[in-house]
Amino acid sequence: MLKIGFPWMRPEIVTLGEILVEIMRKNRNVPHNVPGVYLGPYPSGAPAIFIDTAANLGVSSGFIAVVGEDDFGELLLNCLRKDGVDTRHIRVATGYTTGTTFVMYYSSGARKFIFHLRHSAAGQLSPDDVEEEYIAKSKILHIMGSSLAVSESSRKACYKAVEIARNSNVTVTFDPNLRPELLDVETIRKICKPIIKSCRVILPSRDEAVALTGIRDPVEAGRRLIETEPEIAVIKMGGEGAVAVTEGEVLFDPPFEVREVDPTGAGDVYDAAFIYGLLKDWSLNKTMEFAGAAGAIKVTKFGPMSGPSSIGEVEEFIKEGKKKHIDYKKPH
Repeated sequence: MLKIGFPWMRPEIVTLGEILVEIMRKNRNVPHNVPGVYLGPYPSGAPAIFIDTAANLGVSSGFIAVVGEDDFGELLLNCLRKDGVDTRHIRVATGYTTGTTFVMYYSSGARKFIFHLRHSAAGQLSPDDVEEEYIAKSKILHIMGSSLAVSESSRKACYKAVEIARNSNVTVTFDPNLRPELLDVETIRKICKPIIKSCRVILPSRDEAVALTGIRDPVEAGRRLIETEPEIAVIKMGGEGAVAVTEGEVLFDPPFEVREVDPTGAGDVYDAAFIYGLLKDWSLNKTMEFAGAAGAIKVTKFGPMSGPSSIGEVEEFIKEGKKKHIDYKKPH
């Protein structure tokens, strides 16, 4: 079913950054430097997965990005339009190929990427692509750390969008989404700092929280993060659930029991579902459960952008799902 939104509507959620196709190893533990079978291309890119999920949950959603004038770019645009994302601000760059990444998995669940982004269309996003009114009329601007790392022009575009959001009372949310393959951790900390100081909610993984704060305990890392500006720090811990830290409370949400098929994009899906709850003014506890369910659904499906197709799917999953019994008083 085609879910294209009305062109005159202003999106409630806007994001910007890299959009790409992902080409994935069929089997685990097969390095990129040996011949083997890959599957794809699959629509991908952290902000693209995020905004596609938001649209599938029924929120009016807009994306600012750049694709190449090629079949991969056409694939990406068709996918987003089908799911109802406003693509009017996705530029087709003549002379550039659409961004790509190759990914392989280890049995441990760890991944290794080879990116073609900086010199692709994805790396050409610039401040000129950011229309002030488009940001100012939205309710939430979501930033991904990977979009800060793709290229200097992409980073400047994100900074411009955040400045507009702050001046327009638009809520900023941030997923650090660190990509060591693109930049070293120290540089990433430096470029993330202005966004952390401007956001209301920060949603790092546990490893990202450690990288940003130097603190291993998720609760203490969350407390350090909210000392700067965010009201809420949500530390995503994959198969061990998530913990949210605010000035007045710490909430732990245990994970749902699922059989993992493909974890790629689960954190981006979690972000979209969490922000859905934020828009609905839900309690933090309800918002975390909803986001955890959406992320759990994602890992049961193959392909980066194959998350929940509707809010009903998430609600049904919560009713039928079973959560793991984890005592967070003894974090790993």
